[in-house]
Amino acid sequence: MPQIWLTYDELAALMNCDSAGARRAAVAIGLDRRRSRDGQTRAKLTPPLMDAFLERILREHIERDLAVCAGALRAKHEQMATQPAVMAPRASAAAG
Repeated sequence: MPQIWLTYDELAALMNCDSAGARRAAVAIGLDRRRSRDGQTRAKLTPPLMDAFLERILREHIERDLAVCAGALRAKHEQMATQPAVMAPRASAAAG
């Protein structure tokens, strides 16, 4: 099973609390914790926390993609609004 280790700041963002609150929560729920080579302590996520973390990342990507698409759609709408309308010839006019 893959492992995801988060700093207390990253865990705080996931849990909507501050870094100290994330540390207390990690201790309270018994997450494995280790100090990394960069000097920061990281907590290993449990499977439910991994699901929440991955769901959050996916939601952020989807929201960003939707914002890009909505911006492109708005730009296309503005572009179309500034161009004169071109009428297609009618079928009866072409036959006559």
